[in-house]
Amino acid sequence: MRYPIMIEFGTDTTAFGVVLPDLPGCFSAGDTLDEAVTNATEAATLWIEDMIDRGESIPAPSRLDAIVQTPEWSGSGWMPGFVNIDPTIFDERAERVNITLPRRVLARLDARAKDAGESRSGFIARLALSA
Repeated sequence: MRYPIMIEFGTDTTAFGVVLPDLPGCFSAGDTLDEAVTNATEAATLWIEDMIDRGESIPAPSRLDAIVQTPEWSGSGWMPGFVNIDPTIFDERAERVNITLPRRVLARLDARAKDAGESRSGFIARLALSA
């Protein structure tokens, strides 16, 4: 999935700034153009994951030509581009996995899950999402 980005040119003393117009409040920067785009990809992924975790909807990507025609982004200080987001972050399907743990660790895990009123899988998922 490709989200459009707008890149503000950097100088010898300032970083390249990157804004993702479709993801409110999502921005990044980097000392080089490549670093700025890489950091923007990470920022967008984290923004989307946070919204999913909070049960919020994710805006669909806009068309780049529509964005660059708006007054906010049409100035000469901005360069358009894209970040590619791995679509698997949107996949909520359950998948069976096989893990190996020492029995003492598994017993402790099961006891904590039981105390929390959760299944083993649900407890592990909640721990992973809260980290």
